[in-house]
Amino acid sequence: MFVALLQAHAGGGLPTAPLTGSRWLTAWSFEPVPLITIEVAAALYLWGVYRLKRAGNAWPVGRTLAFVVGALGSALIATCSSIGTYDEVLLSVHMVQHMILAMTTPVFIALGAPVTLALRTLPKRPRRWLLTVVHSRVVAILTFPVLAGGLFIATPFALYFSGLYEQTLRHPWLHDLSHLHFVLIGCLWYVPLLGIDPLPRRPSYPLRVISAFLTLPFHAWMGVAIMSMNTLIAGDWYLSQHRTWGPSPLSDQHIAGGLLWSSGDLVGVVVFAALFNQWLRASQREARREDRRLDRLEAEDAARAALNARLAQAAEQGPR
Repeated sequence: MFVALLQAHAGGGLPTAPLTGSRWLTAWSFEPVPLITIEVAAALYLWGVYRLKRAGNAWPVGRTLAFVVGALGSALIATCSSIGTYDEVLLSVHMVQHMILAMTTPVFIALGAPVTLALRTLPKRPRRWLLTVVHSRVVAILTFPVLAGGLFIATPFALYFSGLYEQTLRHPWLHDLSHLHFVLIGCLWYVPLLGIDPLPRRPSYPLRVISAFLTLPFHAWMGVAIMSMNTLIAGDWYLSQHRTWGPSPLSDQHIAGGLLWSSGDLVGVVVFAALFNQWLRASQREARREDRRLDRLEAEDAARAALNARLAQAAEQGPR
């Protein structure tokens, strides 16, 4: 079992064993680029949390779990588990990988607030550099909802309805780059919606809800389109494998379209739940701030009234 968990992806080529039964759990591959990236990201984040707590400052456990377990854990499963092992063999498996990297991983990155953690732990000069980048015009443009939402919607259409997807299957470096692209595009979209990290500007909660709602139909439309196609996506690649197990390439493509259709709605429900929770908590914080402001005004009015009463009483008594 442990040998299967450490299959060498580069040395063994595409897997030929059927993806059934226990292989869903044991067919892990060693993918150097994503694995090293995930390990470095986890080490840096946990080092930041340790340094913050050593200085006596608190950092929510939920954010640590969101980033390390949710974001990095989902990325690890998408690239190194059986999903990563068979992502070039079955389009349906690749579609699961795509949805994890483009939607699940970025959502948890946004909730993990890595930039906020870095700003609280970095030395003065690197912190100034990071603040310059965060508040730059480039970041403001890229995270603008119209542009970020457009890129998020256009990416799968440009990938699957052109020859680009087949090129990612034929070139390992382009394959790894596509994984990074999924995560980055997802972050550009979900960080302004759900994130805690500072940005040049952030949409109001009503606008965030409307924006999230407007993007939902596009994944469903694309999923239905793929389910309805009789032409294979990356057909030369999949037909050249001469696979004798599992669904036919066309049936597998229809399964991939169904997964894209259903998973987009499922992630959308999670995003809406997180948005409404954040909106509620922000409203409660604003209500508490307003209550404190009104209490201060009331106390000031009471103190002023008491002072005026004493002055009036002193004036009535006059000098003795």
